[in-house]
Amino acid sequence: MDTLFGRDKKEHPEPVRAKVTGQIPTWLRGTLIRNGPGMHTVGETRYNHWFDGLALLHSFTIRDGEVYYRSKYLRSDSYNANVEANRIVVSEFGTMAYPDPSKNIFTKAFSYLSHTIPDFTDNCLINIMKCGEEFYAVTETNYIRKINPQTLETLEKVDYRKYVGINVATSHPHYDSAGNVLNIGTSIMDKGKTKYVIFKIPATVPDRTKGKSPLQHMEVLCSLTSRSLLSPSYYHSFGVTENYIVFLEQPFKMDILKMATAYIRGVSWASCLTFHKEDKTYIHIIDQRTGKPVPTKFYTDPMVVFHHVNAYEEDGSLLFDVVAYEDSRLYDCFYLANLNQGLEESSRNFPVPALKRFAVPLRTDKNAEVGSNLVQLASTTARALKEKDDQVYCQPELLCEGLELPRINYAHNGKRYRYVFAVVHTSPTPTKILKYDLLTKSFLKWEEEHCWLSESLFVPAPGATDEDDGILLSAIISSEPQKPPFLLILDARSFTELARAYVDVDMHLDLHGLFIPDVDWDPRKQAPPQEVQDRAADCRVASQT
Repeated sequence: MDTLFGRDKKEHPEPVRAKVTGQIPTWLRGTLIRNGPGMHTVGETRYNHWFDGLALLHSFTIRDGEVYYRSKYLRSDSYNANVEANRIVVSEFGTMAYPDPSKNIFTKAFSYLSHTIPDFTDNCLINIMKCGEEFYAVTETNYIRKINPQTLETLEKVDYRKYVGINVATSHPHYDSAGNVLNIGTSIMDKGKTKYVIFKIPATVPDRTKGKSPLQHMEVLCSLTSRSLLSPSYYHSFGVTENYIVFLEQPFKMDILKMATAYIRGVSWASCLTFHKEDKTYIHIIDQRTGKPVPTKFYTDPMVVFHHVNAYEEDGSLLFDVVAYEDSRLYDCFYLANLNQGLEESSRNFPVPALKRFAVPLRTDKNAEVGSNLVQLASTTARALKEKDDQVYCQPELLCEGLELPRINYAHNGKRYRYVFAVVHTSPTPTKILKYDLLTKSFLKWEEEHCWLSESLFVPAPGATDEDDGILLSAIISSEPQKPPFLLILDARSFTELARAYVDVDMHLDLHGLFIPDVDWDPRKQAPPQEVQDRAADCRVASQT
């Protein structure tokens, strides 16, 4: 397992030509960019958690049936400081960095003081965000890093706090039909309040401000006061419909006082996250048109959600699907010490995710009897039960177990939909790709022995009208050293394999990313120079079994 999760990877900044088997659809032209941790050891120091590793971007450029691969470490301030010092000197969420023992007392004292009100890392290793014509590597802090999607070069560092007062933000923004970015961040103890801030970044800027970044035109849509001043909820994503935003204030909480003293106490910031199993999960529904929350107080049982799947409105109700866990054990499973126990032991302690559907009424009948179900939909067994004090308890429908890293045809985001593309995640290493049919509760799957999978991205076919008319892209590595990693290309409708693009590199397991069609930029600027193409070595491909 250490070979898979803990071994540092070499970057490949120049294009590497892949060996393609099968037939890539001629219409598939663009670049798949993905992000994830690639380096966990600096000098003689080592990160504690897999999510702490230094960000390694990698991409597959697909055009005319050919595929080129490249990878490059994000040159964040954190990366540069660590490499220059040849040791970990910037703290990550699961790893606290301390001064070199040889440093003087004044350096140590300053380090302690700076961690009391921490300036978080810009090691943006989780996802890629499109903002207007710009692309950013993102994480869950207030920092994002602009990148060149063609070369994977690191560009300027952006601090959200220049435009909106937040300390952390999700790495899973949403995009509306106009291309505007919607996201949520937490503002900690600003003017005596801790708030969840929903903000929008426009896709375009006014003509009079041409040349400025869309980030400079960021606006706040709504703010929700945290139920606890010093213990706001942790969240990784949120849901949107055409008119509403779904935010879960879950009982997985950050203790701000503990975080402020973590450095002095010799513990990581991650240790200041606590799951409160006796608490509730509060469901906030915000009207995008008014910027105000729906007044009804909705709640459900305690749970931890990392990934929302989709949400939509139906007959006066709002339905949303999430991948839920009973507690917060998932994060602990990815400490490198736990991963190094071996696959069998790690899998034994791995929590099983559940795909759940919730339904909430957008308008409630104040005269309804206590205990009555306020949602009457033929499409779901989810219930919303009225309680005293006008609270509504939401009881979900269990759709499926074992799915994680869900993706959909994003053209159906915020709308009624049928298919979820995901991986089977009952151990630290996903081994199956699934297409789950929400209507028939059936699924199609792809799997191959010794293959470990990444999140699968759906790319629609040109002119597609059916929801599953397109292809799936998944970067796959093998536990067999003689078998090189490859990009898998599946027909999303039939789940038949169309092609593979093998690359002769030591590829890393990643987290999230996006596909950029050629129409989103000038492909002439993306293609590697002819002399680079000519000297790019073909991959050596092991015989397929």
